[in-house]
Amino acid sequence: MATAPTANPLPMFYKDLVPLNSKEHAKWSTRGIDNAKFMEGAHAIPLTIEEFVMASRNFPIIFSAGDNPVPLALMGLNEGVNIFMDDKGKFTTQVYIPAYVRRYPFLLARLQPDSDEMSLCFDPTSKAVGNYKKNAEPLFDGDQPTENTKNILKFCEDFEQAGAQTQAFMEELKKEDLLMEGEVSIQQTGVEKPFVYRGFKMIDENKLRELTGEKLRKMNQNGMLPLMHAHLFSLQLMRDIFAQQVQQGKVPEVTEAPAA
Repeated sequence: MATAPTANPLPMFYKDLVPLNSKEHAKWSTRGIDNAKFMEGAHAIPLTIEEFVMASRNFPIIFSAGDNPVPLALMGLNEGVNIFMDDKGKFTTQVYIPAYVRRYPFLLARLQPDSDEMSLCFDPTSKAVGNYKKNAEPLFDGDQPTENTKNILKFCEDFEQAGAQTQAFMEELKKEDLLMEGEVSIQQTGVEKPFVYRGFKMIDENKLRELTGEKLRKMNQNGMLPLMHAHLFSLQLMRDIFAQQVQQGKVPEVTEAPAA
């Protein structure tokens, strides 16, 4: 159903990456684009824990399968389905846009695998960055970064920090064995067999209720409990997503979605 970002050299959405520098990109600028074609067909978007509450209002939040699960916001229940976007890459309704999407086409990356130093890079295939003159914000003033570039860098740094906090959150869930294999069965009117979605992880409510003493106190103090509850409440939206897929004619013909 949903998968974590693949272990390819490039992260999801990115077709290429180059370091931003004042020599090669001295006259380059950023500009707004009127669509998000770069995320076309993406049904599961990575989330950081600081986004759980906002994202849970629009999307089911699940955890990817595998040994190193990550939080994902579902924009559709099946591969290649995003019910919130049209075929032109435009959002059809006002929803929360995950930071992973808003960060594109920039990110921080290590240019040397054995180095801790990270550099601001971007995807040169994006139409949001280039040697533009009109309706654009410069990236450099001479050899110095502009406020625009500083703001982009700050956003990417904050995203990395949120990512580290998210990883710590996931490690704690695994440590306390609070994750279980997820399964959602949805019965469509007029269809004999239900649609069964598997291939993801979710928090085990029974184990969560059984937490007592120091463990429960710790999770309450460090803010984990509200995050877990946001995830659990958001799962109710899976039936809403399914209903919208039906309305848009995007329901699969099979009665059981293959696990990813």
